[in-house]
Amino acid sequence: MGLTTIRRIRKRKADNKVYLCAPVNSLVEGIYEQNIPFSEIKKHGDFGLGTFNDLDGEMMMVDGEIFRVGSDGKVNQITDEEICTPFACVTNFQPASDEILDKELNYNDFLKWMIELMPSPNIFYAFRITGDFAYVKTRSVPKQENYRPLVEVAKEQPTFEFHNVSGLMVGFYTPHFVSSISVPGVHLHFLTDDKSSGGHLLECRPKNIKIELQYLYTLELSLPSNLDYLTWDFQRDIGKDLDKAEK
Repeated sequence: MGLTTIRRIRKRKADNKVYLCAPVNSLVEGIYEQNIPFSEIKKHGDFGLGTFNDLDGEMMMVDGEIFRVGSDGKVNQITDEEICTPFACVTNFQPASDEILDKELNYNDFLKWMIELMPSPNIFYAFRITGDFAYVKTRSVPKQENYRPLVEVAKEQPTFEFHNVSGLMVGFYTPHFVSSISVPGVHLHFLTDDKSSGGHLLECRPKNIKIELQYLYTLELSLPSNLDYLTWDFQRDIGKDLDKAEK
């Protein structure tokens, strides 16, 4: 079969806002503890991704439910909303369009295809991707102490591979001109259909998927109030470190 793209623009009122509880540069520098509970995060959205205090697992929020992927690649649902996060990116997900991909693509071609779906590179987007994948590779870093740079932590990340798997991806696109605030470009987390495994996406080969896309025109950013954040010098360019840590 060839590549089939089906676009249906939905006429519905959307809350086109993305919320960040802290800028990503604090995470890159090794500030892994913030006093931001998920009860606060959920006031701003029902869909998103991030991590947990002490970098203890990858986070996904789907339909208001919070999932943690541990360093063993296994998933558990988080019901204690007083657990805190140093970084979370969320929105109230109301897609404006959806697309169908029914041909297997390698990862680079998949990313190019996603970029082509975006009318402009200068706004935020939220993605919900469901379907079948020929291959998925993910990671989830082990629990950390504060102040160890993220690029060093990522060198020890355990990775997980899935073949012929069905699942869900949650993600965002961030414009490059705000790269110190959130992960620039496409950032995705993966969860298997049975909600048993997943992680931060490193690579994939989709073969039959549906992607739902929301345009996000407003950014709401909260700045942490703890001493580590308030006294840190954030003048360093984190771009290269963030790129290495995300790959």
